[in-house]
Formats: sequence, structure tokens, C-alpha cells
Amino acid sequence: MKDKIEKIRENSIKEITDCKEIVTLNELKVKYLGKKGELTLVLRGMGALSPEERPIIGSLVNQVRDELESCISQKEKELEKKELLEKLKNENIDVTEPSKKVELGSLHPITQIIDEVKEIFLGMGYEIADGPEVEKAIYNFDKLNTPPDHPARDIQDTFYITDDIVLRSQTSPVQARVMEQQKPPIKIICPGAVYRSDSVDATHSPVFHQIEGLVVDKNVTMTDLKGTLEMFAKKCLGENTRIRFRPHHFPFTEPSAEADVSCFVCGGKGCKVCKQEGWIELLGCGMVHPNVLKNCGIDPEIYSGFAFGFGVERIAMAKFGIEDMRLLFENDVRFLKQF
Repeated sequence: MKDKIEKIRENSIKEITDCKEIVTLNELKVKYLGKKGELTLVLRGMGALSPEERPIIGSLVNQVRDELESCISQKEKELEKKELLEKLKNENIDVTEPSKKVELGSLHPITQIIDEVKEIFLGMGYEIADGPEVEKAIYNFDKLNTPPDHPARDIQDTFYITDDIVLRSQTSPVQARVMEQQKPPIKIICPGAVYRSDSVDATHSPVFHQIEGLVVDKNVTMTDLKGTLEMFAKKCLGENTRIRFRPHHFPFTEPSAEADVSCFVCGGKGCKVCKQEGWIELLGCGMVHPNVLKNCGIDPEIYSGFAFGFGVERIAMAKFGIEDMRLLFENDVRFLKQF
């Protein structure tokens, strides 16, 4: 048995030493040390030995195994180093050769609008506020004067994660969080993605982007709101843009209004973009409801405020003459290259 083990040792070390490739070395490892390897078979045959011989042969087999494993490991490092040097030698790069043409991308039209709006309001002294898209219902509804029996809280209109957690249906929850954490004066805009249970068509999508604004301070009036929106409209859509308010209802503002802008394509004369009306509906706005201020820990007897919000896609479609909202989400490079 000892002679057999010594013969295995001599043959294996010679083959490992003469090995030239990693693949061959792995084959030798299996041949001698694998489950059916020559050294493993010796161990399996120890049952035929006498009790006195077993510890001697077992110790010798383990000694040879350790020696082979060390030899294989050393040879493996040697072959890997040799292979790396050969690879580096054959894969030299000529840095003077002209590089492949790199295609430069551009900002998505939605991102362009958001960045432009941010710049306009930052110039008016506003701050940018952000919040979670997966929101607690108390911030998405309750604090915004939207009670549990309000239609907006129906499962057909809002994506519910649990009974108390929703995908935010507007960026207004950010306003509620800021009012809770910050004392007036407050002057913020809140851009971000929002979610509603809408079917996909030319003017609707279950996910879209909003930018909402909030100002809370002493003696804030509807006049301040209209002046702010006129300034924004002129900066974003052109100096000749006019704005008008139409009475509306929102649970979180009182009084509330829909704000229209004069068509920047026809100047108010009537065209395809404004559907011959001369005006384009832009956003919803109003004075912050006293209940909302109370819910967020602000005394409505001392402070007042205004809020507004609009869909980014709507501005992008109006500004760039896009007739189908789906084009903004399909990622067709032929379409996006225009912007």
C-alpha cells in the first residue's frame, strides 16, 4: 500500500510540474484528488487493512494530499501569471487611433420642463422640496381636508398599497410635511412623479409628473397668487402670455380656481392647439384652506397662504406641440431627438 501511495505521489507531482495550461491542471486535480481520484480510492480501500496499518496509511495519504494541494495551488498561480502576461502582450492598445463615435443624448422633454420651472421659481425666492412617492394616506388625504368619504379616496381612483399607504396622487403631501416641520414663512415648489388609476390614452396616464407650489405667510392674498402665476406664465410661455381665473372647487383650497393662459401659438385668436378657444387650461390653484393650515399646526387666524399645481406633461405638450401624451413615455429616440 505504501509503494502504491508513493508511486501516486511521484507521478502526480511530475505531471503537475510539467503542466502548461490551467485546464490541464484542473483535470489533474480531479484525477488525483477528486471523488473518484486515485488518492481517494486508496482511502476507500483502507477497510481491508489491519487495525495497526490503518493510522499509518491514513497519515501517509493525508500527507501526500496536502503536498499535492500545495503543489497544485503554486502551479495555478504560476499559470495564471503567465496567462495574464501573455494576454497583456497580445492586447496592446494604440491610444493614438481614432475612437469610435460616441452618440450624445439629451435631456428628456419632461426633465427640460421641470428644470426650466425650477429655475423660474428659484429666481422668485422659492425652495425645492421633496417627499416620498409611497405615501401615508393621512398626508395624501386627511391633512389636505379630504375626508374618508371623498370620491378621490375610492380604490378606483387611487393606488392603495395597504389601507393606510398609497402611491401619492399629487405632490401636495410634500406641502403638508413641510408645513408640519417648518414655521412660516414658507415658499416652496414640489416637483415629482404622481400616480392615479387612469387608463392610458392621448391625454391620460397612470403615472405622470406634477409641480406644486405653496406660500404661507402673514397677509398673503389672492392678488399675490395671480401675480406669481402671471410672472411664471410669462417666463415659461412667453412675455405676451395672459392669465385668467375660473371658479372651481378643490378640497384643500378656498377660494379655488382653474387658471388658463392665453394661447402662445395664436395669441388668443383661436387655433388647433387651443381648440379655437384662445385659452389653454394650465393649472389649479387657490388660497390654502384654513382646515389644511390647522391640520399642519399653523394658526389660520395669523397666517394665510396660496397653493397651485400643474401637470408637467400638459406644459410639455402645449409648449412643444405634442398631441399624444404616450409619446413622452415610449422612449422612441426618433421622437426624443427633436428636443
